[in-house]
Amino acid sequence: MHDEKLFKDPPQQYGDCPICFLWLPLLDSGRRYKSCCGKTICSGCIYALQKRDDDGLCPFCRTPTPYLNEEVIKRQRKRVELNDAQAIRNLGVNYSQGDFGLTRDYTKALELLTRAEELGHVEAYYSIGYAYEFGQGVNRDTKKAEYYYELGAIGGDVDSRYSLGGLEMKRGNVERFIKHWLIAAGGGDKDSLSNIQKLYRNGRVTKDEYTKALRAYQKYLSEVKSPQRDEAAAAREENYKYL
Repeated sequence: MHDEKLFKDPPQQYGDCPICFLWLPLLDSGRRYKSCCGKTICSGCIYALQKRDDDGLCPFCRTPTPYLNEEVIKRQRKRVELNDAQAIRNLGVNYSQGDFGLTRDYTKALELLTRAEELGHVEAYYSIGYAYEFGQGVNRDTKKAEYYYELGAIGGDVDSRYSLGGLEMKRGNVERFIKHWLIAAGGGDKDSLSNIQKLYRNGRVTKDEYTKALRAYQKYLSEVKSPQRDEAAAAREENYKYL
């Protein structure tokens, strides 16, 4: 019964973009949370406004984007006070990584991430699992990492699903890591698809399994595709050339 729940098709957790009303991409590269209004907006709608305005306005509430670290954190804290699970998780990650001028604090990070996961935020499950897998502020504990990754994967988090595949690969459980990466590929995770492709070339994955993963990946892309999002992705790739 556990595996039936773990390996079933995950939900589309993010819903629609509040501007274009298309499905929000599962991968965070295709969407962005705005702390000014608490909305998650697709990259296409953000890019479309950026082309017209130089002020970095929020596409939803038209609030200017903050550029100072202090203002970024101040806005996040306001959303945290409103019990916004996404903001709580984001602030937890910021403490974990020492972003926006914050002093790295794994204890504070875990407190915030635990609060977010208690509100059912699936990305918080992944972040807590990551902390346990790599010992960030806690003792390394693979069992606890797997527990939180499973909660995230069941909720539709692609990073959690990919990480479960990695744990199963280390154990040599071929059938299980292939299952996880097949589902992750269907959520748009290119790394999972690449792993399955490599395994196919090495003879560890059948042609049918690789074809299934490729079709699932392409199906996901078609479901979240739009001209604006394609343009935003192209611009992002162009910018990476100069980093």
